[in-house]
Amino acid sequence: MKLNKKILGYLPLVLWVALLSGCGGGFQGGTDISRGRQALFMGDTQSALGYFQSAEKANPNYINGAELREGVLSYLGRAQYLSGQLPAAQATLQQAVAQHKSDNLARLYLGLTLAKQGDRKAGLVQIESGLKGMQAFVNYIVNTFSNSFGSFWDQNGSVRKALAANLQMIASGSFDWPTLISNCETVAINYEQLEDIATQSQRQFEQMNAP
Repeated sequence: MKLNKKILGYLPLVLWVALLSGCGGGFQGGTDISRGRQALFMGDTQSALGYFQSAEKANPNYINGAELREGVLSYLGRAQYLSGQLPAAQATLQQAVAQHKSDNLARLYLGLTLAKQGDRKAGLVQIESGLKGMQAFVNYIVNTFSNSFGSFWDQNGSVRKALAANLQMIASGSFDWPTLISNCETVAINYEQLEDIATQSQRQFEQMNAP
């Protein structure tokens, strides 16, 4: 797809970026990620896995999200984990964490993957680190941007409470692994949806209060 440079010079920045993304694998990767995420939320892990595999082939460097930024490998590794492909998930998630050290969801799932494969000591380190990173990120968004979009993040505090509860469980040293794993899988899905819910809530608020 060729774009006229003179026309591009008059286009708004957002539209210009959108057009460029449609010229290659970025557009396809974004579409596959979006579809894969929806399948993931519906519990259809096999469909999610297919979409994320397609996204990885189209553009392995694609990053999704405005605030909660996650790469293709992070999504692919999580889908592999949820599909029971643990060795593959471990390899993919290790790559994801190496590429984006701030990807706390990838780190959390890497820990869960290690734990399920019997390496609970290393798994717990990654799980705790991932949970702490997620907690710090949500607190940062809510507190730093409390007068704007941050006020729409985790409005009932349920994700922050779940993160704190899991961290407290780990700190106590007294927990059973099936419960911790189940809790972490639940909070991970809820955390993943925070930005979507916040964006929708903000849009509804602005529409209701429009002059």
